[in-house]
Amino acid sequence: MTASDQRPLLFLDVDGPLIPFRSRPTQRVSGTDQPGNPLLDRLDPADGRRLLALGCRLMWATTWMSDANVVVAPRLGLPPLPVVDFPDADIPERGLHWKTTSLIRRAAGIPFIWLDDEMTEADQRWVRIHHPGSALLHQVDPLIGLTDTDFAALRRWLADRIGP
Repeated sequence: MTASDQRPLLFLDVDGPLIPFRSRPTQRVSGTDQPGNPLLDRLDPADGRRLLALGCRLMWATTWMSDANVVVAPRLGLPPLPVVDFPDADIPERGLHWKTTSLIRRAAGIPFIWLDDEMTEADQRWVRIHHPGSALLHQVDPLIGLTDTDFAALRRWLADRIGP
């Protein structure tokens, strides 16, 4: 493994964290006037820069799957990112989010952050029991998306684990 392979993973959901369910008081992102998803103008290009600045290995963990690289990443200034595979055969344990077991399997003991708007305390407990590395399951308010407060929490968690 290279040194970059040791960086924490950051699993990134799109709907809620990056595309909030309420409009943001920010500029429209250029190139969103195409048919398809009228909510793309809620993306904040600053989120891409701020995510990259965290120094994590970013990965899509979203129902957008590889479409996130085609539609979302360019609008945020992100390079194409790996996409977590969510096998249809994975049936979550009762009370767990459908992504949880796939994310733990993908992390394979590496420290990770999971940004999403749907996780619960059951997911938090399950990860603490089944993942040997550090993990931050950070729930984003889906109405407003990522905020300065969210990014501050991510930076604090990373600084506590890997230093400033």
